Amino acid sequence: MAIETFLAHLTNEKRYSPYTVTSYQTDLLQFSDYLQETFEMGLLEAEHLHIRNYIVYLMEHQIGASSVNRKLSALRSFYKYNQRMGLLSANPAARIKAPKAAKHLPVFIDDQKLDELLDSDVYFNDSFPSVRDKMIIEVFFGTGMRLSELLGLKEADLDHYNQTVKVLGKGGKERIIPIARPLAGQLKDYIMLKSLQNFNNKTEVLFVNDTGKPASRNFIYGQVRNYLAFISTQDKKSPHVLRHSYATSLLNRGADLNAIKELLGHASLAATQVYTHNSIERLKTIYKQAHPKA
Repeated sequence: MAIETFLAHLTNEKRYSPYTVTSYQTDLLQFSDYLQETFEMGLLEAEHLHIRNYIVYLMEHQIGASSVNRKLSALRSFYKYNQRMGLLSANPAARIKAPKAAKHLPVFIDDQKLDELLDSDVYFNDSFPSVRDKMIIEVFFGTGMRLSELLGLKEADLDHYNQTVKVLGKGGKERIIPIARPLAGQLKDYIMLKSLQNFNNKTEVLFVNDTGKPASRNFIYGQVRNYLAFISTQDKKSPHVLRHSYATSLLNRGADLNAIKELLGHASLAATQVYTHNSIERLKTIYKQAHPKA
């Protein structure tokens, strides 16, 4: 019951995305199972020591530091909520130190490679599935939006006249992203093609699968991965790689970091600053290739 109440709070008050709520649910249920099997106690009976033992248990089972930190974040939020509701006198997860996670630079794909993919007649044709797949990649690379944001797009969110798209970001925050004129035209053509398909049920959701139903997370992820495999050998070929590519491309062309922050929908500049490392690495590469003393 405590988990369900907390998840309802995340959904209705915090307005977290369904994907985030599901992640919290999974993490809390896993900890609940651990407590029951190891200590025969419920979630609201756990103390500092039990949570610390759980963190050690996770790391002993080769769970990565970033995953452990996510689970710990879920526990902190859960206990903070129950403390605020008067069900606990203190937050038992508050004093738990998170393990240090190795810092990785955002993985991105060079603009030239993406242009080669999107401008090629080899990978795309005039059929609806092919046009849709191309538009998915174009929108990710042309706007930098998150997968959850793309899944929520409706045709009405596009402003063809002003060449913008409205997205619903984390915490239910709306933002407006400008889109290039060619992309605006392509989206208009895509919507027209979509309306001509003989789908049983028409939907205002922008991206649909081959049967006309709103595209799922797994469907979008799979399509992006399949196409990026044509131009990239790196392990990561997710929609988020296209978001990183968008941000890195803007930064390399002189865009202001604060502007990139707003376009990406980051809550703080610290989250955006990670892209400066990619830019520095690029400058180092150029230096080594071009300078006679390098």
